[in-house]
Amino acid sequence: MLNQLRTEFDVVIIGGGVAGLSTALWCDELGLSALLLEEKTELGGQLLWVHNEIKNYLGREAKNGRELRDAFLEQTAKRAFGLRLQTRVSDIDLERKEIFLADRARISARGVVIATGIRRRKLNVEGEERLSARGIIESGSKDAARLVGKKVLIVGGGDAAFENALILAAAAESVTLVHRRESFRAREEFIEQVKNHPRITMLTEAVVEEISGGARVESVSLKLQATGETRILPTDAVLIRVGVEPNTEFLCGKLELDPEGYALIDRNCETSRAGVYAVGDVANPLAPTVASAAGMGATAAKSIFSWLNS
Repeated sequence: MLNQLRTEFDVVIIGGGVAGLSTALWCDELGLSALLLEEKTELGGQLLWVHNEIKNYLGREAKNGRELRDAFLEQTAKRAFGLRLQTRVSDIDLERKEIFLADRARISARGVVIATGIRRRKLNVEGEERLSARGIIESGSKDAARLVGKKVLIVGGGDAAFENALILAAAAESVTLVHRRESFRAREEFIEQVKNHPRITMLTEAVVEEISGGARVESVSLKLQATGETRILPTDAVLIRVGVEPNTEFLCGKLELDPEGYALIDRNCETSRAGVYAVGDVANPLAPTVASAAGMGATAAKSIFSWLNS
């Protein structure tokens, strides 16, 4: 890795998921000095959310996201790029290509790559933060063994909510799937399986208003939109799958974002600011996959190389 005290680079990459790692690897391949900044304690991004098998990444299968992440780290560890973990960006000047860190350090670059990814959307209701990890679970695959014979409530209407309902129904006493609309975004094959499962109940046009409990989750308060009635459902666990949102708050007003907050890019992954690129899920709402993230990282690095040497 490069000298940690260095403050000037050809490329600064913000975000250490698949897209950021791919960008760093390709920067080294092309002879560009690069620094990778990651806010969390470890690299991997969304891969660390994946607890099921990965079978659709060409050339490599893995039992879960962490295993695939470890393979990526083994490969990138041989490369000469700078890395700073637990480093939060406090501000960024995209015109000057200057990144200001929470510890008051200033990093300058010739090109900047945004690879900050996405986060799971929250309900923002009473009890959600307080009971996090105390009955509000992270994943059906990860937590199913702990929920044998328990009551589980899942919030959401897309593929992730339905897949998790099927996974948890194999272990739980019962699963209630709550969705605020009458129709679902999930694939029809998942909807049919859930509808026909004896331990899954679907409750539509219902909105979660509060998650209650003492040391752990005990119940959820729902508002039925058709009648305005409030219903209290006892439950041992809650899984929230109401979509994702991009980590782009720090970019508002600094480059063009779509109405959902995703970075707008051209075919070279360049944003509305010259020399500023966005890669991976933060700029790819339609195909947020490991394969596309890796490819976008390579594209950005090669585009920067071409731009700097033109």
